[in-house]
Formats: sequence, C-alpha cells, structure tokens
Amino acid sequence: MQLIKNRNLLLKSSFINGEWTSADSSLSDSETTHSEFEIFNPATGDVIARISEVTSLQVETAINSAAKAFEKWKLTSYSERSKILLEWQALLRENCDDLARILTLEQGKPLAEAKGEILHSADYIKIYAEQAQLFNGPLNQDAPLNQQAKIYRKPIGVVTAITPWNFPCSMVARKAGAALAAGCSFVLKPSELTPLSALALAKLGEQAGIPKGVFNVVVGSNAQAIGEILTSHPKVAKFSFTGSTIVGKRLLAQCANGVKRTAMELGGNAPFIVFEDADINEAVEGALVAKFRNSGQTCVTANRFIIHKNIKQKFVNQFIQRIKQLKMGSGLEPENSLGPLVNQRAIDKISRLVNKIKEEGANILLGGKPLEKGIGFDGTFFEATVIDNVTAKMEIFNKEIFGPVVTLIEFESEEDAILLANQTESGLCAYAYTKNQKIISNLNDQLNVGMLGINTARLSNPSAPFGGVKQSGMGREGGNYGVEEYLDYQYVCVG
Repeated sequence: MQLIKNRNLLLKSSFINGEWTSADSSLSDSETTHSEFEIFNPATGDVIARISEVTSLQVETAINSAAKAFEKWKLTSYSERSKILLEWQALLRENCDDLARILTLEQGKPLAEAKGEILHSADYIKIYAEQAQLFNGPLNQDAPLNQQAKIYRKPIGVVTAITPWNFPCSMVARKAGAALAAGCSFVLKPSELTPLSALALAKLGEQAGIPKGVFNVVVGSNAQAIGEILTSHPKVAKFSFTGSTIVGKRLLAQCANGVKRTAMELGGNAPFIVFEDADINEAVEGALVAKFRNSGQTCVTANRFIIHKNIKQKFVNQFIQRIKQLKMGSGLEPENSLGPLVNQRAIDKISRLVNKIKEEGANILLGGKPLEKGIGFDGTFFEATVIDNVTAKMEIFNKEIFGPVVTLIEFESEEDAILLANQTESGLCAYAYTKNQKIISNLNDQLNVGMLGINTARLSNPSAPFGGVKQSGMGREGGNYGVEEYLDYQYVCVG
C-alpha cells in the first residue's frame, strides 16, 4: 500500500449516511466477535488490509438513510445530478494511477488492465450524466377528446446492489452511476474479496458532492446475511446483482417476496467461432483478448472455441505460439500480462474441471495445472491451458470456467457451429470471425445471446446495453438503457 500516493483513498470501514463507520461496540457479542476481515493480494498471498465488519444493524441503517436521502435527491434537477456525476468521473480520472494500484493489489489483474477499468468506469459515469438529461420533463401522450395526457418518468426509490470481485470498480460505476443519474439512492455491498476499490470510489463520490445517504457502501464477509437484508428490506425498491447464476437465483427468490424490481447480470459461457474464411491472424489476436483478459475471470470470457475443421490446426498452432509469449506474474510488474486467479478456491475449481476432462478423453495441448509455489509464484496462479478434443457432453463445455483455460471443438457446417454455440443454458455473449455477410446475418438472427462481437473481441461500450438472455440474467446496463432501468412511468390524464 506504500505505492498509493493519495492516502485518503485507503479506507477500511463502511460508508453510511455520509460517515465512515466501524463496528458498533454496543451490539451483542455475537455480532462483534469477528469485527474485522482480511484482504489478500492474490499474487503474493500477503494480507494488505483489515476491514471492519459491517453489522446487520448498520446495513439496515444504510437502507433507512438511503430512504430518507431519496426524498430530497429525487427532487434534485437532472442538471444538478449530472454536475455531481461529472465531477465524480473527473476525480476517477485524476486519481486513476492510485485507483489502479489499489485494484491490482486486491484483485490481481495487470496494472494496464486496471487503469483501463478505472477509465472505463469514468466513461460509464460520464455517459449516465449525459443520458440523464434525456429523461428531463414529461412526454406528451395521445388522449381522448377534451383530455390532456402526459407520461412522467420518476426514480423508483432505494436501490441495493451486490457487485463481484472481478471488476471491483467498473461494476460499481455501471450500477451506481445509472441509479444516481435517475434520482435513486443506493446501498452497495461490494465483494468481500475486493472492497477497497468500492470504498475508494465512495470517497471520491463524497468529494464530488454526492449528498449524505445517497450513496452508501457496506462491507462485510458474511455475504449471505447481508444479501438477505438487501433483498428483503421493505424500503428497497430494486436490487441489482452481478455474479454467478446459482447465487443470482437465490437472491431473485428472496426479492420475489417483496415484489422488488431486479437486475441480474449472471454467468456466461461465451462461444468463440472461427469460420473457414476468417482472417486467422485477426482471429488469434481476438482470441487472446477474449480468453486471457483478467486471466479469463470475466463473464464475457470466451470458453468454447468452435473452429472450422479445415483451419483448426493452423489456428491452434498460431494461438498456442502467441499464448506462450504471455508472461505470468504480479500485475504490478509492467512486463506481466497474466495475473493470478482470485483465490485458492478458484484454483481448486479449475483443477477439478481440467482433471475430469482428461479422464473423459480430452487432450491437454498446453498447461493444465497450477503453478508451484516457491519458485517465484507465491500466489494463486494457474497455467494458460489449451485443451483439444472437447465434446458438448463434457462438463467443462457447459460450465463457466472463469480462468485461463481454452477448450477446442471443431465443426464442419455453419448449422453445426450455431447449434454448438447455443447448446448451453447461458446466453450472455458470443464472438465470431468471418467475412461472409450471409453468415454474419445468420449469426445475428440465430445466436441466442445478448451481445455479439463479429471480428472483434472488444464488446464493452458504455453507451450500449450490456446484458444477456436465458440464464445469463435480465435487465441492461449502459447508456440511456441503464438509466431507464431505474425509472418508473406515471401516466397522468387531465379532463
């Protein structure tokens, strides 16, 4: 943490109603026995911070504070909200280097990727600030003779959210920026693995002029208990979650009792299709980005590489050659492009999947195991791995891997490729490389995904709707689509 110049960004407790809190010593012993939890650097295993555990009473206080603040914030003009949000994103850019170091220390990704995430977060907030103006004022509505009708768009109320560890800054900006732009107040529970980035963003939001109670951050290691409060509290109007499909289903069920609006950005299992006419060089470079960004720990990571049989060997040879050029190590070292996995649990999951697929008859062409500790790698690193002869019946084909593992499967016809791509319960995104306009049109019509990248692996666009179909979730984030998710419509007819 000595690398951080702006020491004010290093926070170790929840931010509730405009104040930095610590565990309430007046509560029962059962709530204060474990008053702190540790944050680890996954590249070294070292403890980098100890964070005060939020209590259930404090979570409820945060929601009540947000409800009170909402009554005033919802009446704030769109221009005033935009002014505050624009100042917030400017502070993110101003503190980009420090925020990136904090992110890399707690999450592990290479510093260049971390800086990109900070700037991307600022872009989201800026877009929301600009898009909010589009919702200013009522809409005229057709009405019967002698009547006037208008449609008013109003903020829905208190929003609670749980964000993941893989993008600890941008997931906060993507959700909170839209909610605040719409006039909602917000209570955030960041991942207990990476809370430091969210707390730093809260500090900058405070400096930007976000009023007390409008943006709250509660940090704790008991995710299930905190989640139950965030999804069941009667003053909460909407709950937003990014994470696994399994957890999302449980949280969705909890929200149902209160008939709360929800946004669920859940798991992905993206196919990466390379057709016979594709530019192999472009496809290989795209595959590197789609697979190994954040060491494969993203919901839009390509897992299933579906390659035409006539070009498969050429693609695989070039792909492996490029993978071998990637250097693994601490994200703080500029020469490294592959960081660690987030923790030992992630290592264990991927090891099990890889070991099982070997038993099922697949071939390991590269990698296939964790890196041994004590030879310069003391953290949780897993080798970049390429597996051939995968079939759609194998578990790894149907699982979100969340690591640097490539699975290869070949196809003969366009119909086969589309069938394989759609053959999972996930539908977040897909990638395809081809110059054939008819194939591109067919992919657009037939791939059952929320986002599709053709001849590119860089999908994220702060102005575009981000989200999936099937069991990859519901709702959209980004641009005016994201702001609209936090608005209700009121029809007013005057006779």
